[in-house]
Amino acid sequence: MRVLNVNSTLGLKSGGGTAERTFQMSRHLAMRGVVTTVLTLDIELDEPRREAASPATVIALPCLWRRFYVPRGGWGIIRNLVNEADVIHLMGHWGVLNALVYVAARRAGKPYVVCPAGALPLYGRSALLKRLYNLLVGDALIRNAAAWIAVTEGEFSHFPGYGVASARVTVIPNGVSEGAFVVEDRKAFLNRHHLPDVPLILFMGRLDQIKGPDLLLRAFIVAQEHIPEYHLVFAGPDNGMLNSLLHEAEQAGVANRVHFIGYVSSEDKSAAYRYARLLVIPSRHEAMSIVALEAGIFGTPVLLTDQCGFSGVREVDPRMEVAATVEGIAAGLASLLAHDETIERISPAWKSFVERRYAWRVIVDDYLNLYQKIIPVSASM
Repeated sequence: MRVLNVNSTLGLKSGGGTAERTFQMSRHLAMRGVVTTVLTLDIELDEPRREAASPATVIALPCLWRRFYVPRGGWGIIRNLVNEADVIHLMGHWGVLNALVYVAARRAGKPYVVCPAGALPLYGRSALLKRLYNLLVGDALIRNAAAWIAVTEGEFSHFPGYGVASARVTVIPNGVSEGAFVVEDRKAFLNRHHLPDVPLILFMGRLDQIKGPDLLLRAFIVAQEHIPEYHLVFAGPDNGMLNSLLHEAEQAGVANRVHFIGYVSSEDKSAAYRYARLLVIPSRHEAMSIVALEAGIFGTPVLLTDQCGFSGVREVDPRMEVAATVEGIAAGLASLLAHDETIERISPAWKSFVERRYAWRVIVDDYLNLYQKIIPVSASM
């Protein structure tokens, strides 16, 4: 079997969870003997990241326009890769690269799978441009796929608007690679980021409205009387909210307990998970948070909103999911952190839950089973 995975970026800073999903899925398919090629753009793609995808092969086209993922040339390469593949996997449907691969796949008569990863609704910026894109190619790209993947069942309602019955959609959740994390000494991590040696609450992600960092900051302010020893750490690149968050923390008198350390490397990301007492995911809208799974590898409990598409955490402890409001998050912080034994009890149960259900070595079988259903029998031999 020959699989072509397409994602506009493999860079963690710009691509986030979908980049990591494509990266890990490709590696694990290749480790299972599938000839796997990743087609992407050269955005933030350095040689170590490319080599780490092995045994999958990464082919990166130069990027002409980053905002809309427009490649500079490369039509011949795209056409050849599509012709050589038995099945194509499109991560997301926005962007010129995915549109070009779709056109090539239709011309070649090759089956393709599309995983929108929660991005079908016209949410966020550029809604007008997204409507135009859908009119030109996006609607057809979704409608004409051979199969559709949702990260959670919460995405089912997004598909009928594109002409796809939700009953035809397969759920394959995000996964996590257990051996992907290396953690350094706690003191070195704290010193490098000028953090005090105190209990830490962690936010990991872009400082973007959709991710809800403002909700978390306000919740932290409301809950501080219940968790006076805790500091709040925001780890992730600024997407336009940093100055307003700094101002709000200053106005509330908690600036000395709130830290912004910016984008962190994979090593520092692992350390942040390991040394935080709690990871909070205050998103207003999200498919399924990969950072929750990454924290789970270290047994670091999570508090996330009911807009994250990950209600399964309630099986570990119902208090781990709250409403996407300041009041809901504040109550969750107080409930989980007011007593040390709560975290100590949840931690091993959460780690076991993630390892059993969301390890890539388990989830990769779901992709193989789906691909076998849609490619010609001769190609799967």
